[in-house]
Amino acid sequence: MSDNTSEKEQFMNENTDNMAQNNDAMEEAIAHELNVDDSVSGMQHLDDEVGEESELERAKAETEEYKDKYVRLVAEFDNFRKRNAKERIELIQTAGKDVVQSLLEVLDDCDRAQKQLETSDDLATIKQGVGLVFGKLRSTLISKGLKKMESINKTFDADLHEAITEIPAANEEMVGKVIDEIEPGYYLNDKLIRFAKVVVGK
Repeated sequence: MSDNTSEKEQFMNENTDNMAQNNDAMEEAIAHELNVDDSVSGMQHLDDEVGEESELERAKAETEEYKDKYVRLVAEFDNFRKRNAKERIELIQTAGKDVVQSLLEVLDDCDRAQKQLETSDDLATIKQGVGLVFGKLRSTLISKGLKKMESINKTFDADLHEAITEIPAANEEMVGKVIDEIEPGYYLNDKLIRFAKVVVGK
């Protein structure tokens, strides 16, 4: 009886070992077939190439997106630059339009004065007419922001004056100061547009 029992136990142990080995072999075959790692929870894929391709595709898509945005920005900036250049050219071409229009009335007065010079011998009337034209010219330019520089008896300033020559000063107080003015300097809206040409005392 005991012999039979030991044989049965031995037989069962052998069958159990065989079944365990068969189970291990079967699990390994299934895992290999499915390309999964059963030692890691979630059964992650072992095929690294598939993961790398996925990352590469995502990177390519992002690159294309950034490239598209960059191309659009470059195109928009180029359009802005062209439009800005065109507006600047138009502004330069028409910048003096307002001033020229305001001077047309003075030009009309000049034409009338010229006719008067040709037909009249009245010197007093001619002087009066010419004086009115000059006065209108000055007032028109002043209204547009022109301002004459006051230089006589002022200390010479190289940022404002251009010394044509130096002459002996009448007294010590006039040394280094403007004694005479050859051409006046001018400001336009408080910005210097012409240096004054002056004679300086020494």
